[in-house]
Amino acid sequence: MKNMDDPKGSKNFVIVLIEDDEITVKILTEKLEKAGYTVKTAYDGVAGLDLIHTEKPDLVLLDIMLPKMDGFGVLHKLKEEKILDHLPVIIVSNSGQPVEIERALKLGVRDYLIKVNFNPNEILEKVNRILRPK
Repeated sequence: MKNMDDPKGSKNFVIVLIEDDEITVKILTEKLEKAGYTVKTAYDGVAGLDLIHTEKPDLVLLDIMLPKMDGFGVLHKLKEEKILDHLPVIIVSNSGQPVEIERALKLGVRDYLIKVNFNPNEILEKVNRILRPK
């Protein structure tokens, strides 16, 4: 029987999740893996950047408030390295400040979700929209 969360199920996309909250990591990893994605996790910005370089993911879910290097630091590095232009990034952050959202979008992120309104289904829909367009 086909998994309903996995509409196409053909390619095994790799997602790098850079998030320091273990509960959020657990919820998102379970939801995305159930949908057929491979999830690689880093708990700080420096490790996340390394993971992006080694895994060459299809998409990144990135928190802004991170130890060692914040999400904006990661975005600036990816922009500098000309990786951000072709790597979809979705911000998943507690900060919903319009100035931060605007800053992230100007850097080239594809979408922005605020954790206060956290809904794993919404994140899965956004990921599917980018990686598995109809």
